[in-house]
Amino acid sequence: MIKEFLSIVGTARCRMRMVGLMLALLFILPGSVSAADHGDKEEGLDVKEIIFEHLGDGYGWEVPFAHVYRIPLPVIVRAEDGKWFCFSSSDLTEIEIIRNEETGKEEKHLVPVIKSIVRDGKQYNFLIAHVSTHKDKVVQIFDLSADDQKELNEKLKDVDKADSSAPAIVDGYVYYNDKYYREYRTLDISITKNVAALFIVVILVTAMVMGLVNYYRRRGMRAPRKGMGFFEMLVGFIYYDTIKATLGEKTKKFAPYLLTVFFFILIMNLVGLIVIFPGGANLTGNIAITLVLAVCTFIITNITGTKHYWKEIFWPEVPLFLKFPLPIMQVIEVFGIFTKPAALCVRLFANMMGGHIIVITLTLLIFIFASFGAAVAGTATVVSVLFSIFMLLLDVLVSFIQAYVFTLLSALFISMSQVHEEEHAAEKDKGNAKLEEKDIESLNDSKKHLEELAAKVDLK
Repeated sequence: MIKEFLSIVGTARCRMRMVGLMLALLFILPGSVSAADHGDKEEGLDVKEIIFEHLGDGYGWEVPFAHVYRIPLPVIVRAEDGKWFCFSSSDLTEIEIIRNEETGKEEKHLVPVIKSIVRDGKQYNFLIAHVSTHKDKVVQIFDLSADDQKELNEKLKDVDKADSSAPAIVDGYVYYNDKYYREYRTLDISITKNVAALFIVVILVTAMVMGLVNYYRRRGMRAPRKGMGFFEMLVGFIYYDTIKATLGEKTKKFAPYLLTVFFFILIMNLVGLIVIFPGGANLTGNIAITLVLAVCTFIITNITGTKHYWKEIFWPEVPLFLKFPLPIMQVIEVFGIFTKPAALCVRLFANMMGGHIIVITLTLLIFIFASFGAAVAGTATVVSVLFSIFMLLLDVLVSFIQAYVFTLLSALFISMSQVHEEEHAAEKDKGNAKLEEKDIESLNDSKKHLEELAAKVDLK
């Protein structure tokens, strides 16, 4: 059944085709909207900005259906002179109300403001940079000295500006309120939206696990029901049908890590599909997070690898001319050590980010087609809502599949570094025909089992 699911929606190739189609619409349709305005002075919907803002991190947590309002989070930065500062992210922004004189409507916009702190007789100014090489990051700003102004003028001459109406982005400087400031990129360990979401996911996973442990402590081996029973079923499925089937006698050693990875990724995926707090953070669509998970598997795989595992890397059993004097096979094997975690990282990141892009784009099609008239807008609304619901339901399934695939691949990679005791035992049995035959059968069964497990997963 899992194999069928993987063949339908688990392949990155099919999913990225859909993402490519949606991205093509993003670049084509905004121009169509502008042409349909017939001279209307109102600016069109910035679809790309909305999507990348959703996929990115932030210093505040957006309130649902009120984009300008944010749940404040702590900002923790180190200034240029080494002093640390902690303040609320709400101090870096304010709501600006703009009134349209023609229509009489008021629009609210969230704009950056300078946060000033006086300490030891010195003033420190911090700002969320927008027109800067450190876009959307907190920087410390300084008024320009004579030397700074001279350097800025020299850099402005070399800047190639495609849009003369927009301020130029100059390295080392930030543009704010019609003037440039010298900037310093602070050492930033702030509790951003993604960091806060990680803490929430850790709490949820811990609560689920401890809840199941406490249940068995209180009621013995009596099977749980309802939600706890479903959780217990997932634990049994991953432990017995995935981890134990792959690692065998090594299961108890690696099961805690693999079970943690599975439920951590699954909860991150599901929380990311929730619109309101505490959901909305695109955790597994952030390559930094998937990279850390892949590095954990990489470290466990190689640190716990047996001597025979490393022997097969640096002196594999191939014809001598392939490994000496030119270490052709050694280079390939070492390269393979790093491609395995890279595949884990990119696969999870691309699939989950692609799902978010598709859902957001389908939703934004409602607003993109709004300028084409009521009939087109109504049809687009119905189609977009139906497809968005379908994609969200599909993403729930994909959330489980991607967590399962990451866990299965991690178990396979770990097992490849562990399945070597049989070879050592076989060397001791040389000269005994019966024992040698038994060892060969055991090795063939193990390799066959690994090939069957690997065949269930698309490694491309």
